[in-house]
Amino acid sequence: MEMQRFKSEFFKALAHPLRIRILEILAEGDKSVNEIQLLAESEGSAVSQQLTVLKAKNIVTGTKEGNRVIYSLRDPMITELLDVAKRIFNNQLSETITILDRLKYTDKEE
Repeated sequence: MEMQRFKSEFFKALAHPLRIRILEILAEGDKSVNEIQLLAESEGSAVSQQLTVLKAKNIVTGTKEGNRVIYSLRDPMITELLDVAKRIFNNQLSETITILDRLKYTDKEE
């Protein structure tokens, strides 16, 4: 059960659109809070709050460089996880489009 508990907590930490966006940004390379804020097009306080959640779950790390903190992915496999999630989404979208096309074709026959 320990592994399932870890997975549950891990996925809870990812269960926010801004957190996912932050991870996508960090997948491109290490960034400061200000850089993340600009790329995510979000308020600094919201970005900081979500970074705190991700850091608490050991998904990202922060390193102090002078007066700023540079964030990075703790494990590069996060990038692979994001890619797999995107492929799952695309598969589901493709299946939905196929079903809708079939329904449209069936409606035309009637």
